[in-house]
Amino acid sequence: MLEKANFYLVSEVILPEAIKKTIKVKEILKRNEVKTINEAVEKMGLSRSAYYKYKDYVFPFYEASKEKIVTLSLILEHKTGVLSKVLNTIATESGSIMTINQGIPLQGVANTTISIETKNLVVDLEALLDKLRLIEGVRRLELLGQE
Repeated sequence: MLEKANFYLVSEVILPEAIKKTIKVKEILKRNEVKTINEAVEKMGLSRSAYYKYKDYVFPFYEASKEKIVTLSLILEHKTGVLSKVLNTIATESGSIMTINQGIPLQGVANTTISIETKNLVVDLEALLDKLRLIEGVRRLELLGQE
């Protein structure tokens, strides 16, 4: 009987070097920078056995969120156009907005929850979140979950 796999979001800073290098090898292969796995592991200074041990168990966060619905929690300043800029940024990157919920502004800020379908995003989810965080008036942004 197979056990159910549990998944965790873990900061890269605590990962062992072999796992970090495995992720980089997978990225090199995906970008077609080399022709073979041998070349990629050699380039990263990783043994083939370590690569094969970890390759099916590690992947970048954005791959886990591709073709999913993600829910974001935002705290937005109560200023004209802030929500509009957030929505336009999502649309510009081809995110499909599924739901928007915004509370009445209190003390100059409004809690907002947005669910986005990521299937057609032209950037990875991390890049989209970075762009949203840079919008003037976005005080906080957190990924609540994904389906």
